[in-house]
Amino acid sequence: MGRHADPRPQHLSTRPKRRLIVAAAAVVVLLAGGGVAWAMAGTGAGCDSPSTVRVTVAPELAPVVTRLLADPIAAGDGCTRARVTAQRPLETVGSLGALQPSALPQVWVPDSSLWAARAGGARPSSAGSIASSPVVLATGRTAVDGLGWSSTPPTWGQAVSSNRPLAVPDLAGSAEGLAALAAVRGSLGGGQDADNAVVAAVLSAARGPAVSTDDAVAEGRTDADDAPLVPVSEQRVYATNHGASDSALVAVYPSEGSPRLDYPVLRIGRATGARPAAVDAVVARLRSAEARAALVRAGFRTPSGAGPADATDAGIRKVAPPALPLDPAQLQQLLARVSSLATPSRILAVFDVSTSMEGPVGSGTRATLERDAAKSALSLIPPSSAIGLWNFAYHLNGGDDWREVVPTRRLDASADGHPQRDLLAAALDRLPDSLAPGGTGLYDTALAAVRAARDSYDPAAVDSVLLVTDGANDDDDTGIQLDRLVQTLKAEADPARPVKVFAVGLGPDADLDALKQISGATGGATYSAVDPNDLQSVLFDTLRQRG
Repeated sequence: MGRHADPRPQHLSTRPKRRLIVAAAAVVVLLAGGGVAWAMAGTGAGCDSPSTVRVTVAPELAPVVTRLLADPIAAGDGCTRARVTAQRPLETVGSLGALQPSALPQVWVPDSSLWAARAGGARPSSAGSIASSPVVLATGRTAVDGLGWSSTPPTWGQAVSSNRPLAVPDLAGSAEGLAALAAVRGSLGGGQDADNAVVAAVLSAARGPAVSTDDAVAEGRTDADDAPLVPVSEQRVYATNHGASDSALVAVYPSEGSPRLDYPVLRIGRATGARPAAVDAVVARLRSAEARAALVRAGFRTPSGAGPADATDAGIRKVAPPALPLDPAQLQQLLARVSSLATPSRILAVFDVSTSMEGPVGSGTRATLERDAAKSALSLIPPSSAIGLWNFAYHLNGGDDWREVVPTRRLDASADGHPQRDLLAAALDRLPDSLAPGGTGLYDTALAAVRAARDSYDPAAVDSVLLVTDGANDDDDTGIQLDRLVQTLKAEADPARPVKVFAVGLGPDADLDALKQISGATGGATYSAVDPNDLQSVLFDTLRQRG
């Protein structure tokens, strides 16, 4: 809650009050003579009962806005006072959809116009921007010097693919984080490869220690050896460094430019309780030259990009970087994609170990390719996810074509004193030496895997089967056939326990048509990985598409 000024006018001395009483008496005397004298007197007395305008602002704006709106503001034939509340935009979005119109803010200033699209029911209308701040990547000075970025800035794509840890804020509640990932996607040209890079960045951040934005900024300020990169507003860097001689926090400006937070002034059409003239007066004060100057002194830029006079002393650039435009519709799609990663995965990975996996690929075999790509993906998956591992071939385990190698457990769980992640990595290391003679029992294995995943279904996770094979079904005599398999998968589908199959055809001999029918029956997808570089991208894509 912002600081509220005393509602009594402070500028009136005892003598002017006596004059006001005399003036009021004059009104009574003149009332019979005409309404003009009454109207003029009424204008002078309006602040005895000012109307209130509720104003909600992003927290970083609160100190400046509270000072700007501390005194009464003339509004038509009276005056108004503002009640300022500091609140994170995500929380305001929730309030706009839940509160009664009489409790809603009449004026809202979030950090980005992106929020307006998520508050459509509140009928927000923009009165323009009061400030701006580029989104930058903040970290310690030593890290920037060591990476060579002091002289040659990276692209957004290069920055997040560096070996520097990345602290990704809560994307649902952070315009900075979402804008930064959109910049990464644009830097890499858009499309599937760019989407996979965004997925890898999010998963990599989730894989490491949980670091809040505040902690990441604090580590950069103290120049910690492992200070991560964290997307923040340029104003956050200014506010951290301003007047602090010991701060090592540095703003990294990627070479393509930066998305901008635009701090729009939004009138909330659904809100009630204030005269339109009063709301207009508050909006005018927020958009005044006085307000703009105060915001620049606090480290914000003007909407056109002019920054504070002491920019370089506070660790930011004097000249604003080129602005990268943001498409709200594309950002909503990106948010939906990456937000699905916040839900843990529960994956039963089923890997082909038939003899054909000895086939050469690049400098290794299909089996070594399968191993390396799986281990790479495993290293990025956050510990809240659960993964199990089966191998399959033909009659691999007595009459069954499959064998459970590692039971499905959370990656942060332990079995016999060994972390699940380590057990899986060790099993993948053994995979090239575990090939079985004979063919591929694909169909029976697919059905058994879906049933097993459904039996251990976790409603708090996205449950799926990852099926990787380089061949076609060889069990034509005793096993289930494709038509019956597809019918059975559809018949046994349980909307309360959905399990999708994501199938990967490895190499030119994989039966992609059969895999498409299997995955299609479960609502999943099939991928082809012919080139040695394909499989890792495919595994990233299955994570991106899993929701």
